[in-house]
Amino acid sequence: YTHWELESLPSGGWGYLHFPLTMRYARTLALDCLGMTGKFHTSWGDFHSFKNEAALQFECFQMLALNAKCSVGDQLHPEGRICPHTYALIGGVYQQVERKEPWCRRASPITEIGVYHPEEFTGGHIRLPEAALGAVRMLQEGQHQFDMIDTQTELERYRLAVLPEAVPLTAHLRERLEEFVGRGGAVIGAHRGGVDEAGGGLGFAVKGDAPYSPDFVRPQGLLAAGLAETGHVMYSRGVELEAAAGAEVLAWTEVPYFERDWRHFCSHRHTPSAGQRGYPAAVRAGKVIHFAHPLFSQYASNAPRWCKVLFLNAVQALLPEPLVRVAGPSALLAMLNVQTEPARHVLHLLYYVPERRGADFDVVEDVVPLHDLRVSVRVPQVARVVLAPEGDVLPHVYCGERVEFVLPQLRGHQMLALEPR
Repeated sequence: YTHWELESLPSGGWGYLHFPLTMRYARTLALDCLGMTGKFHTSWGDFHSFKNEAALQFECFQMLALNAKCSVGDQLHPEGRICPHTYALIGGVYQQVERKEPWCRRASPITEIGVYHPEEFTGGHIRLPEAALGAVRMLQEGQHQFDMIDTQTELERYRLAVLPEAVPLTAHLRERLEEFVGRGGAVIGAHRGGVDEAGGGLGFAVKGDAPYSPDFVRPQGLLAAGLAETGHVMYSRGVELEAAAGAEVLAWTEVPYFERDWRHFCSHRHTPSAGQRGYPAAVRAGKVIHFAHPLFSQYASNAPRWCKVLFLNAVQALLPEPLVRVAGPSALLAMLNVQTEPARHVLHLLYYVPERRGADFDVVEDVVPLHDLRVSVRVPQVARVVLAPEGDVLPHVYCGERVEFVLPQLRGHQMLALEPR
């Protein structure tokens, strides 16, 4: 192979999570990558249709931020004449891409989290595993810097490994993760992700499926930030965890009065909590945290905010100083890259919000500006923070190992060059 081409039309069945997920894996494979979208409103062959300009901007600029080159597909009319309006649309976006290219050439991602891709075990193509989609969405919404990896990936560059449900703990993976933790790395798993055939994990065991579903997680301690200390329903059945000697229970489940069936009935959906403590919902053994429930596939299904907050609180506990912090909405994307010639870090910020305005797929139409975003990046000393390609210099300060500054306005996509001393 000479390079990877990642065909991914968000409106053509792939969706807006497909490209960032697949690209975060493909870019680890040491070949150039090219993102391929289309000018069509729906998918290939949709003659006389036009993608919204904001959507095409988002798709191309996200390719740049994720270290891919850009390709926009069209289909020639049988008369053999190109549509000038189509190329006015593509050309307008490509003019902006051309201005951004100097900050993207030969750029490499700076990441600290590796997410094991369940597809290695489940298979898939356009319809990617829900656990992978949920993990990507959660980490993107937390502005974390991460790759998708497989069980052959070397872990030296990462500080945290994440095992979504459906990633079993093989003997090979156990050996690799134990070595990783021994060097100071951290691990987060969920449900049967990170569990071997006998039910063993890294500092915990799985006794079997949870006896109740739904059950309820009561956040406490380090997992409770941003959540009320009360029961939060977990729609998908979890497992019954058992903490090993020396491990601690971070959160407990509450069980319902009964599990609803033909003999017991309550309301339309499920029986509420009886307020009675059940079995562990999350355990910690040193730098390993494991959740009993399939948080990632649950978030992909219907996005309970508490599932994301529980996970991101665990990430915060294990990575208290992440590479990037941005005080902005959860739909804001942040990707940190580095160039060697010239030597600089480049932070990409994107704020485009796909909306489900029709039944078939999400669309992006409006570019809504954000103002006065507080940004903090853990990088070596920098001389200047420069808006790219505009060239404006922003005031910055250093706080510990972090450079901090305020971005006056983000309109769609902004690159920030962090130039070294």
